[in-house]
Amino acid sequence: MEEEFDKLKTKVLKYILYKKRTKNEILQKFSNEDQEILEEIISYLEEAGYINEQEYIEKSIREFMNLKNLSLQEIQYKLLAKGLEKEKIEDYISEHKEELDEYEMKSAKKIIQKKQSIQEIEEITEYLRKKGYRKQMIQKAIEDEE
Repeated sequence: MEEEFDKLKTKVLKYILYKKRTKNEILQKFSNEDQEILEEIISYLEEAGYINEQEYIEKSIREFMNLKNLSLQEIQYKLLAKGLEKEKIEDYISEHKEELDEYEMKSAKKIIQKKQSIQEIEEITEYLRKKGYRKQMIQKAIEDEE
């Protein structure tokens, strides 16, 4: 039992040290392993600070903001897809509302600038709405560009 625990713990550690993972990702990856032992390992790793979903949310959002043009809705979907709690995601977003609103605005502007020479404003507006940008953000971004 102890040997099985250590062996699985080593596998899980390698998996999460390669790249930060959520509890849900670990459960999916090791779904064919003993779930009781896996839960024990996850608890141990959470206590040791190797798994921290709040930190994961924060780092992921920072990464998205630095590398991509996404709406807040797209960011939320990506984090929910990782198995993170909706409440934790929404709490983070509301705590950083001003900064994230500014990011979403800049992101919408970048997309508008990129597409403006190719497409009409109506098409761009529709594209942004489909991507989850809020109507007031789109309107403000377009007005700022004119």
